[in-house]
Amino acid sequence: MPDVSAKTPAGQSSPALSLDPAQVRISQRLETLKTTESGLTAAEAARRLAEYGPNALEDKTESKWRRLLNYFWGPLPFLIEAAAVISAVRRDWPDFGVVAGLLLYNAVVGFWQDNKAANALAALKKNLAPRARVMRDGAWTTIPAAELTPGDIVSVAAGQIIPADLLLIEGDYLSCDQAALTGESLPVSKKVGDDAYAGAIAKQGAMTGVV
Repeated sequence: MPDVSAKTPAGQSSPALSLDPAQVRISQRLETLKTTESGLTAAEAARRLAEYGPNALEDKTESKWRRLLNYFWGPLPFLIEAAAVISAVRRDWPDFGVVAGLLLYNAVVGFWQDNKAANALAALKKNLAPRARVMRDGAWTTIPAAELTPGDIVSVAAGQIIPADLLLIEGDYLSCDQAALTGESLPVSKKVGDDAYAGAIAKQGAMTGVV
């Protein structure tokens, strides 16, 4: 039977064998996300942001009333409350007043300090909110990282926090410290076709990725 296997000129490899796996993965990702290396238009980004929601974890804050009630719940408050009940049953009103006053004082002071710390932390988080350099309408611009959406093309460089999970599509080199995410003690070298994880810190280099 004649040999019908694919033939290629000497010194040349078959096209199927010359495909770069990283480029194949990038092409598939861009096609899946319906985006290009020129990024999304502002209108399309707004539509996707409305569909998928912000690029941020939900901030679950406890209500002020719940935080206040927590100061009446626990081993120490229970002891003070028990002493107040015993004083009331015995009609020892001076002791009851002292114990109840101690309970209220502890709750009010603790709540005031806790609320002050919570407000300071919220202000700090607002001022330190990460920003991202993204390609919109074919031009680079800087936006809050929470406004990134699937299909955005993002640029990251040394000293920046990776603003979202990215597939790196262009650039020579990026070294990322992802110890807080994976426990790896040393920075990890990234190349085209690798993933960069949100929250990692870029230590060296600069690359472009797709969200």
